[in-house]
Parts: sequence; structure tokens; C-alpha cells
Amino acid sequence: MTQATDFSTRLDELQERVAAVRSAVQAAAAESREQLRQRIEHTQADLQQAGKDAQQKATQAADSARSKWADMKADAAAKMEDVKAKIDRRTRELDANDAAFDADWAEADAADALDFAEWAVDNAQLAMLDAIDARAYADEVAKAASS
Repeated sequence: MTQATDFSTRLDELQERVAAVRSAVQAAAAESREQLRQRIEHTQADLQQAGKDAQQKATQAADSARSKWADMKADAAAKMEDVKAKIDRRTRELDANDAAFDADWAEADAADALDFAEWAVDNAQLAMLDAIDARAYADEVAKAASS
């Protein structure tokens, strides 16, 4: 399997994950708060496991790019804990104005996360193109050296 094929496979998997997230978000919009809480707890558990997996991979690889990715996962885990704390706080709040203000912030956070995801996809595209170019150059240099 070539690296470009692997990129295609990974992009297909990412597209499937985005479709699954879209479906989950659409379903969540019609759920009760208790159902949402359960969905969030399940998603947080999945994110924690992904963070642990990423940390383990980062520990095994000294590569700085992987280290940056592990840092981003750790930041995501911290954000996840922040979200859980906000949800717990929301449950205790009764004031409608505060709840509306909190909802505005949560929506802004979600929009920021989507902006970051768009940036990450663009950055991944650039990284994949760079990797493909680097491999093509290496193959070209190897071919010239053997001639």
C-alpha cells in the first residue's frame, strides 16, 4: 500500500466519522437533557480513551509532530473536562438569563471547534501533499542515483 493510498483510506475514515458525528448531533437535538447527558458521558469516555491511545502512541514515537498531536489531544481532554464541569454547573443554575448566556458561549465554543476542525483538515491536506511530494522527490533522487 502506498502512502497516498493510506491517505485516501484515512480520509475516507475521517469522512465516515464526520457523517457519524453529523447524525449523532442531529439525533441529540431531539433528546432530553438526561439523554444528552448520557450521550455526552459516552462521548467523553470515547475521547478519554482516544487521548490515552494518542498519549501511548506519542510515548512510543519521539517524533515532534506526534508530540504536537498528543498535546492537542491533551488539550482536547482538558476541554472535555471543562465541558463536563459546565454541564454540571448548568444543572444547578436556574436563572433563564444566565442559561441563555451560557448557551451562547457553548454555541460559540462549538463554532470555534468547527473552525479548528476546518483548519485541521486544511493543515492535514497540506501535510499529506508535502509527504507525497517528499516521497516523489526521494524516489526521483534514488532513481537518479542508481542511473
